[in-house]
Amino acid sequence: MTGGAERSQVPVVTVFGKPDCHLCDQALELLRAMSEREGFQIVERDITLDEDLHRAYFERIPVIALEGEELSDYFVDEARLRDALTRHRSAPRR
Repeated sequence: MTGGAERSQVPVVTVFGKPDCHLCDQALELLRAMSEREGFQIVERDITLDEDLHRAYFERIPVIALEGEELSDYFVDEARLRDALTRHRSAPRR
């Protein structure tokens, strides 16, 4: 049963983007490589499938967020993501 508890503590990086977006593809490629080293899960959100997301992110994609905190748009700010991951991992668990 500990496997489920450990899995839930894996940080989640969300990429808000859309199909046929070369900046989104580049961001995902970089994040996939980073996730192998840094140990986080990637969730892709297609803004074209949700009107609210489309309005919020239309001209900013890709938007990269860690556990709901937006870290960068248009590209992956690797240093900022690493810093946020460090803060996330050192924060007390509830």
